[in-house]
Amino acid sequence: MKKILSIAFIAVISGSTVFSQAKLVEKVTKKGTELVIPYQKYVLNNGLTIIVHEDHSDPVVHVDVTYHVGSAREEIGKSGFAHFFEHMMFQGSDNVADEQHFKVITESGGTLNGSTNRDRTNYYETIPSNQLEKILWLEADRMGFLLDAVTQKKFEVQRATVKNERGQNYDNRPYGLASEYVSKALYPYGHPYSWLTIGYIEELNAVNVNDLKNFFLRWYGPNNATLTVGGDVTATDVVKLAEKYFGTIPRGPEVKNMTLPSPTLKTDRYVSYEDNYIRQPLMSINFPGVPSYHKDEAALNIMASLIGRGNNSIFYQNFVKTRKAAQASMGSSNSELSGEISISVVPFLGQTLADMKKLVEKSLQDFEAKGVSEDDMIRIKGSSEAGYINALASVSGKVSLLAAAQTYTGNPNQIQKSLNAIQSVTKEDVMRVYKEYVKDKPAVILSVLPKGQGNMRVADDNFTIDQSAYIAPNYGYAGLKYQKAKDSFDRTKVPASGKNPVVEVPKYWTAQTANGIKMIGSQNNEIPSVSISISVKGGDNLMLNNSNKAGLVGIATSLMGDDTQNYTSEEFSAELQKLGSNVGVFSSNDAVIYSVSSLTKNLDQTLALLKERMFKPKFTQDALDRVKKQNIQGLKNAKTRPASVASDVFEKILYGNDNPRVDVSNGTEETIESITLADVEEFYKQNMAPNVTSIVVVGDIKEDEAKAKLDFLNQWEKKEIKLLSPAAGKTFNKTVVYLVDVPKAAQSEIRIGFTNNLTYDATGEYYKVGLMNYNLGGAFNSRINLNLREDKGWTYGARSGFSADKYDGVFTASAGVKAAATDSSVVEFIKEITNYYQSGIKGDELEFMKSSIGQADARKYETNGQKAGFLSRILEYNLKSDYVVTQTNILNNIKKEELDALAKKYLDMNKMVILVVGDKASTLPGLQKLGYEIVELDADGNRKM
Repeated sequence: MKKILSIAFIAVISGSTVFSQAKLVEKVTKKGTELVIPYQKYVLNNGLTIIVHEDHSDPVVHVDVTYHVGSAREEIGKSGFAHFFEHMMFQGSDNVADEQHFKVITESGGTLNGSTNRDRTNYYETIPSNQLEKILWLEADRMGFLLDAVTQKKFEVQRATVKNERGQNYDNRPYGLASEYVSKALYPYGHPYSWLTIGYIEELNAVNVNDLKNFFLRWYGPNNATLTVGGDVTATDVVKLAEKYFGTIPRGPEVKNMTLPSPTLKTDRYVSYEDNYIRQPLMSINFPGVPSYHKDEAALNIMASLIGRGNNSIFYQNFVKTRKAAQASMGSSNSELSGEISISVVPFLGQTLADMKKLVEKSLQDFEAKGVSEDDMIRIKGSSEAGYINALASVSGKVSLLAAAQTYTGNPNQIQKSLNAIQSVTKEDVMRVYKEYVKDKPAVILSVLPKGQGNMRVADDNFTIDQSAYIAPNYGYAGLKYQKAKDSFDRTKVPASGKNPVVEVPKYWTAQTANGIKMIGSQNNEIPSVSISISVKGGDNLMLNNSNKAGLVGIATSLMGDDTQNYTSEEFSAELQKLGSNVGVFSSNDAVIYSVSSLTKNLDQTLALLKERMFKPKFTQDALDRVKKQNIQGLKNAKTRPASVASDVFEKILYGNDNPRVDVSNGTEETIESITLADVEEFYKQNMAPNVTSIVVVGDIKEDEAKAKLDFLNQWEKKEIKLLSPAAGKTFNKTVVYLVDVPKAAQSEIRIGFTNNLTYDATGEYYKVGLMNYNLGGAFNSRINLNLREDKGWTYGARSGFSADKYDGVFTASAGVKAAATDSSVVEFIKEITNYYQSGIKGDELEFMKSSIGQADARKYETNGQKAGFLSRILEYNLKSDYVVTQTNILNNIKKEELDALAKKYLDMNKMVILVVGDKASTLPGLQKLGYEIVELDADGNRKM
């Protein structure tokens, strides 16, 4: 690695002299086998840091702008502001109109988002490489030209959207407020980690537009930001464009890194709350931890893994395997200022939270008595290496790692250092941090309780917040002034796109084994890793003729992933961890799937374990009893989540409660209870066969090597397998509203749709209805989302789409909306669908759709997962190798008239049903005004009398 200082140059772009000189600070290249992301680092005169990583393997670019400001920079009483501001950054700037940021990027074939945590906010896009200049123009415009475009109306709409996001992810979700209670109790009053990034509703209600403007001026200067660009670019081009668009933006106020002591607890703090959405209580035990990059971070992560993650952990053995708890885990999380070490337990019925606390204490004693073995360390370190390597699979992953490391440490080159920190941890280190941070240490102990069952708490609450010692810091808001950049070019002109990149679908090979297994594969040596998917046809659909055994396939695959004849499940997991590999088995609607990932160097050993998993399962009554109990508890928990209830009941409305397919995947409590070990053994014996199997291989392996290494599958004997077709859905001739009551729900879940006879066809009518729906509800800038989210502020997101398989299809429009706007949201859904049905697509929408979908091809084949999905579709649906070319021709030539005809055919609101899951007391009066028949259902989809 060379560090080159004070190398500057003046660039000339489009005949204009650039005002800011970029200094090359550092250039990092890969040497030998070290784990490193090559990059060049520059700094502009205004303080903006620029990091460029060149990767020309795919015609895509990932752009990330990270500002070193998160909720930890918020003032007391103004929580949630950093995240709120993230939303405002998408609402236009001087040269980008309202709602155009998403549209410009989507129309360019890109995808975008932003995120906020305690310590930073980032904005990011993945785009075809020819769109780089346009994206840098967009990012610079909101960095330097935001405030005059901020209006009170935009402010109010996005405040409502943030409140809906809180409702969807916290207030309307089981255990959703647990972290909020823990943060208030663990950190002293006024500590910036004592509130969540989402903030409190009452404080979001109190802020005003001037608060927002001050927040921007204080924290969003270029000297508090890092621009990271990775992908099919050159550093020279990126720096020139960055100088042009960012270089004249004035520096902001100085921003210093924060340092605060970790919280200290003198005694245990007991807190509790009652949750509207749960049936089983939860206990959470939380100790103060360490900040990111602390010398003990790696040892604490290993300690938490050994105690409470995976089936080799003490917690799994003492809680889950004994069937005392549905889940029990331990984790160590780290942020810039501090960290937390957390234990979480959800007991089964018959166990109290007090029982769980005693068992936690016993488990910790067991851990200390057992100690840490060399084998433990090999396992953890092996899986860590694979995790770091797999993080480099996409350009977005690499850019994210570089941006985060620069933001928190000032040095992007941290990945090998982090891996070295893990590899250097000793057994003694693990036991030392256990004794220093966990053993006999006071903690915050939270009890989350079902409504009306406060007597189930671990112990009486004993903690109240003390505000007496708080002294407000100087946040630096005095004297802030808005200064805009002065340029010698016209920023109002949207930069033109570069030459369209050449997009090539992955080259692949196909084969078939002697016993009938179809194979498809593609070589990709960007990282030394291989992914394999083995799909055995049948899955849940095999049980459609026997609804009394619904859920059997899921139960069977769980046991197929448990003990084998030569390994206990714990031993099997241990071997995989040492290799940094995964071998999983699960069921889908129409297949049982074995999923394999492995570092190339460990593939032979991984495949030996796959062979054991596939051909030598050991079905035991103990494992069956445990899995059945977990699944039944999962069904009960799903009934407490409004979104899950909405999805399950919607399916039952569409297909009928008596249709075997509606319960076949998860089963019911009754059918799961009826499943025997003989049922599982019979399922495995009768339905696992090579002649209904297909394999997808992607990664760092050649065709002949893949065939040779998978040759053991030729030993598999053929069987006669009868695949069933699922029963058809219902048809509807009038609009009916179905209502499921969730008392006092903060939000309502809406589902609108119908079943149709559309089956998956990559180049037929199914593909075309996807094009037709794109502007209605398929893109962020769709009519439905712009209406309900961006214009009304009633939801965090609304959408519509068609889905299909070989058997049938479904159209679904959906959203989670604030309870008070339930009936109004239904009206707007109906209005948008009906208008599209009657008037069809507009000319500008047609062009937007063609540009967006056409250019997005550049992003489709970057990772092993994306390549595997492409190959799976070819194999599953017997697609021609050039089907993507056919799709492109359809896209380029499709006319408004054809799309409008499809809207007429598939968007008739008189043939759809409407489901609302929410608080009946507040939503029913408004729904009654709509004039439709209303049928009330319970959470199982049964009609209530």
